[in-house]
Amino acid sequence: MWGGFNTALEYTNTTEFCLSCHEMKVGEEWRESTHFQNPSGVTAGCPDCHVPKEWTAKVARKIAATSDLYYHILGTIDTPEKFEAKRPEMAERVWARMTASGSRECKNCHAYESMDFHNQSQRAQEKMQPASEKDTPCVECHTGLAHKRPPRDD
Repeated sequence: MWGGFNTALEYTNTTEFCLSCHEMKVGEEWRESTHFQNPSGVTAGCPDCHVPKEWTAKVARKIAATSDLYYHILGTIDTPEKFEAKRPEMAERVWARMTASGSRECKNCHAYESMDFHNQSQRAQEKMQPASEKDTPCVECHTGLAHKRPPRDD
């Protein structure tokens, strides 16, 4: 039973699985982003940004993600138009979760302590060094990197 559960957990933790439902242009946006194609050839897929690596947090996130299935079945987000109408609300939830975790998933790849500030542009240095000192969650400044940024109230 444990093996089956863990296999299902890992299967649902792939970009291919995510895009099998999230066909509402988020895959296209991701493929046009630097998280998909960049000079280094390193790709960050859906789970890299949206699913914690730590097991307990991962399971909790997967359970919470079942709400997407619920809303799809209810017909709340089952067409591109309905999806776009709910997108700002869904994005706010993702941003709030990322802020609450201190942008934990971002920092799996973008650790402040590994940044070479002197090789960044002047503007990046001016922003990133103070953010590093305060351990600012990445998502406070960086939204719209892998997906189109829906309107935000602030």
